[in-house]
Amino acid sequence: MRKALSSGRRSELRAEAHKLHPIVLIGDKGLTDEVLAEIDRSLKAHELIKVRAAGGDRAARSAWMEAICTRLEAHAVQLIGKVLVVYRQNPLEPPAKGPRPKKPAPAAPAPAPAVKRSARPRSRTPSPRPESAPRRRRPSTSR
Repeated sequence: MRKALSSGRRSELRAEAHKLHPIVLIGDKGLTDEVLAEIDRSLKAHELIKVRAAGGDRAARSAWMEAICTRLEAHAVQLIGKVLVVYRQNPLEPPAKGPRPKKPAPAAPAPAPAVKRSARPRSRTPSPRPESAPRRRRPSTSR
């Protein structure tokens, strides 16, 4: 038995789903086994998907959402208009909570060989900049 989503988690998923585009389309034939298989594949790949229902009335879309969630062990996040938002946590990945563990720092590179410098000390005052010609202006255009 799957645990129901909390209202806070459902709100987070709705916010995430806002930028998504529908991946699966339920056509005129309704919710077929092929469509369910495609939704299952998409949930394995993305966890959170949008499904567009092309036809049917409101009651049919509600029944499709319930059938998808029951048969695929998914959660209904949102049903708005003809778009169904479905979530199923991927069992292979742990849920992303908190900061990720940091990777170990790479080993320090070997010190560069000593560079032989000239005996003459560097000047601390900058060299004078060369004088430049006066700035040229673009010709004005008449309109």
